[in-house]
Amino acid sequence: MTTRARRAEAGMTLIELIIATGILIVLAGAALPYARATVRSAKEAELRRSLREIRDSIDRYKDAADKNQIRVSADSNGYPPDLETLVKGVTLAQVGGSQTQKRIRFLRKIPADPMTGKADWGLRSVQDDLDATSWGGQNVFDIFSRSTDTASDGTRYSDW
Repeated sequence: MTTRARRAEAGMTLIELIIATGILIVLAGAALPYARATVRSAKEAELRRSLREIRDSIDRYKDAADKNQIRVSADSNGYPPDLETLVKGVTLAQVGGSQTQKRIRFLRKIPADPMTGKADWGLRSVQDDLDATSWGGQNVFDIFSRSTDTASDGTRYSDW
């Protein structure tokens, strides 16, 4: 075999390998911020979906209470006492002579807050201030994320 043929079969030189590795590092470095932004955007969309789902179930509970379909305590203003009540369900008020006890559930499970990773939401009751961060314990009028981080639009997740 000639020297020229051997050289063609030898593969990459050290310089070529260093240049190829450098190019890969630059490309990976450019892709990393994009990947982080994509993950953050997905978490924000999941947070919005979870908030909407829980708030919708609170509204459905309130509607059922206002229509006297379920029994609620007078001081609750028709709102659920806690989030677990939405999951466990409540017994429908008896209409007519029906002997069967029907239960209605408003939420399948309490979704986890994607920003904190826990199903530990901040709660507000009707009696609390609009920007209160501690729950009075009377009922659940609204929820918020306990995350102290800032969203990509500059607002705090807890203000959503």
